[in-house]
This record gives sequence, C-alpha cells and structure tokens, in this order.
Amino acid sequence: MLEASFDFFVRPFVEFAFMRRALIGCVAITLGAAPLGVFLMLRRMSLTGDVMAHAILPGAAMGYLVAGLSLPAMTLGGILAGVTVALLSGAVARATLVREDASLAAFYLISLALGVLLISMRGTSIDLMHFLFGAVLALDDAQLLLIAGVTTLTLPVFALIFRALVAECVDPAFLATVRGRGGWVHMVFLTLVVANLVAGFQALGTLLVVGVMMLPAVTARFWARNLMGFIGLAIGCGIAASFAGLLASFHFALPAGPAIILAAGFAYTAGIVFGPVTSVVRSRWPRKHLTG
Repeated sequence: MLEASFDFFVRPFVEFAFMRRALIGCVAITLGAAPLGVFLMLRRMSLTGDVMAHAILPGAAMGYLVAGLSLPAMTLGGILAGVTVALLSGAVARATLVREDASLAAFYLISLALGVLLISMRGTSIDLMHFLFGAVLALDDAQLLLIAGVTTLTLPVFALIFRALVAECVDPAFLATVRGRGGWVHMVFLTLVVANLVAGFQALGTLLVVGVMMLPAVTARFWARNLMGFIGLAIGCGIAASFAGLLASFHFALPAGPAIILAAGFAYTAGIVFGPVTSVVRSRWPRKHLTG
C-alpha cells in the first residue's frame, strides 16, 4: 500500500525532471499570484485579472513576430502591453462617462482579437495553442528563472504596499485623501498583476494563468475568516491544485494546464458546498447563536 502510494504520488517527480520543473514553476507562480488574486477579489476586481491576462497577448505576439520564440522579447512585449492597457482604461474612465470596468472590457476584447491576429500572421495553430494554453511540462531554465525572479520581486513589493491595499479595501476613498497615494498604489498593484501574468503565461498561457491567480483566492473565501487566512489558504490551494493537476496529467495523459485549473475548480466546488464560512451546507444549517 505504501509503495503504491509512493509510486503514484512521488515517483513521477523523483524520476522525471520535466515533472519537477513543472511543479517548481507552478509553485513559484502560485506564491506570487495567489496573494494578488486575494486582493483582486476583495477589491471586486476579479475580472481585471482576466482582462490583464488577455491584454498581454498582443505584446507577447509582437515580441514573437520580431524575435521569434525569444523569452526576453515576449516578456517585455507582454509587460508593456499589459501596463499600457491598464493606463489607457484608467485614462478613458477619467476622461469620459465610461466606467473603468466597461473600458477594461473593451480593451480586453480588442487585445484578444489583436493578439490572435498577430500570431496568425506568422505562426501556426500550434503556436496559437501555446500562447493560449501554455506548455507547463516543457519549462526550461530560462523560463523558471523568469518565474522565480518575478515572484522574488513581487513578494517584497507586495509587503511594502500591503497596508495601503488593506486600507483601500476597507475605505476606497481614504488613500485618495492622503497625498494622492491611492493612484500610485493602484498602479504598483496592477503592475505586479501584469508581471505575474506574464511570468505565468510562459507556463500556462493567457487563458489559464488567470485561473491560478483567481480560483485559489476565491476558494479561500469559503474557508477563511481573516485576511491572512485568505492569503495562506489561497497559496495552499494553488500549490495543491498544481500538484494534483500534474499527477492527473502524468497518470491519465491529460493536458497539464487544464488539469491544474480543473483541480483548482474542484476545490472551488467543494468550497461552494462544504465551506465553513459561507456555503450551501452553511446556509441550509446555520450555526445557532445565543442558545443554551
């Protein structure tokens, strides 16, 4: 029994380097992206992550057109495109009657269409699938270093703006009255989101990387009662989903990226039904108060 468990859960990562690389990459992505996903959720910006994930596509595609499958060119193009979309959507919202969520939705559709068009001009359907769904089982040293570098940069910057983000979640108007801090904190936060999406894009593609950022964060809402609990559970859920998805991919010949996201989706579904904080079971049989 013990040997069978070892063969199923551990041996794939012991014997195969590509499995170890994939797991290390997914863990690094989760450490940087999941805490950001928690604040996207708390600030009611959950769809912003999806928009930003698609916003990086035309920039990465432009880098691909210029330099081929060059990691620095695609990374720089993706970051520039994501930050540009964030700035433009904010500018449109301030200069017109269109709200920021509506302008983000518009840029999301434009970015997705432009990115697919640019890739199709030079690449093949295989290249398009790689951009959209990634290749987590084919991570090389350069991609792992990029992911690890972005995570290493994200964590201290996130720690520096942590209190400001918490204050903005509690009172969105507060930071705007304190030396205009709200604007730059918001932009630093969005830059971190874009950087982590670009790094994760190398492994999971634009369509799936936002799942690693948002699904664990939303799942944690059903189980945690405080902010640090949200963050810790989101990271734990993301790592567990990565581990389970990679195992499912190895043993049952499934595509690794979708398997990881479906594993996170399974955890989310379990939270909907059984979560102790808010869930179907909790609403049917609420805890009794002031009894006895």
